[in-house]
Amino acid sequence: MMFLMGVLVISSCSEDDKISNQVVVDTTRGAVIRTITIDPNSFDIFNSESQWTITAEYQDITDGTLLSDIEVFLNFVDNTEQNGTTTAVETKLTTIEGSTFTSGPNGLPRTTFSIGYGEALNALGVPNDSDSVSGGDQINIRLVVNLTDGRSFTDVDATGNVSGGSFFSSPYNYRANIVCPPTVPTAGEWSIEMQDSFGDGWNNASLAVTIDGETTTFTFNDGAAASFTFDVPAGTSVISIIFSAGDFDEEVTAQITSANGNEVIDLEPSPPVGVELLDYCLDNL
Repeated sequence: MMFLMGVLVISSCSEDDKISNQVVVDTTRGAVIRTITIDPNSFDIFNSESQWTITAEYQDITDGTLLSDIEVFLNFVDNTEQNGTTTAVETKLTTIEGSTFTSGPNGLPRTTFSIGYGEALNALGVPNDSDSVSGGDQINIRLVVNLTDGRSFTDVDATGNVSGGSFFSSPYNYRANIVCPPTVPTAGEWSIEMQDSFGDGWNNASLAVTIDGETTTFTFNDGAAASFTFDVPAGTSVISIIFSAGDFDEEVTAQITSANGNEVIDLEPSPPVGVELLDYCLDNL
């Protein structure tokens, strides 16, 4: 009986080994381009020279010797409806030759490369104007890794643990946000007009005006309307205005006018709570 059991175990192990060997033989080893850092991960809509920059590390079964080059493709992602729909065709921007990579801390090839905002729009044929681009739109950046043996890998070839895994972090595909950073406000006297449709004040709702980190809160406790002014000193870098909720937000409205005469906020009933009310993309402060 013991002899028979031993024969069965040996036979079973042989079958398992055959299966394991076959899996290894049939497995194709690919390549990954690991994301080390992306900084910054956005484009400044007001600065055509702003850069999206990535540091990436290449890895394959030979520790990097199969790398031929990496192709960089761009596309435009229109996420805003207010200025119509902007479309573009995915376009190849450049090719990064494998010979330009240098050895990184892990002994694997690394590179750092940047894409300029104006450069990206020009390549895509998208005009750099408010009719085509808004804050919230994105530039899609897709990488294609080409190997010296003729194979290529991109986002559709990566499994979840490769594209989003904590180690590999190799999606081959990135979205760079187009953002509107705070613009310098006009110095001088700004005005606030506040209304309450029921006529009993803002019922604990308020507007918080923050100027270079110093916050002043504006509200009124009785009546149908109130007016306020505040001063923006010369040399101010950033102004922020945020609404805090009260008991009857559906009753409240307000308008804020900059020192340059532009109405920069026209607040409708039930305003959004805790978010920036100024639209920096309008560049009208």
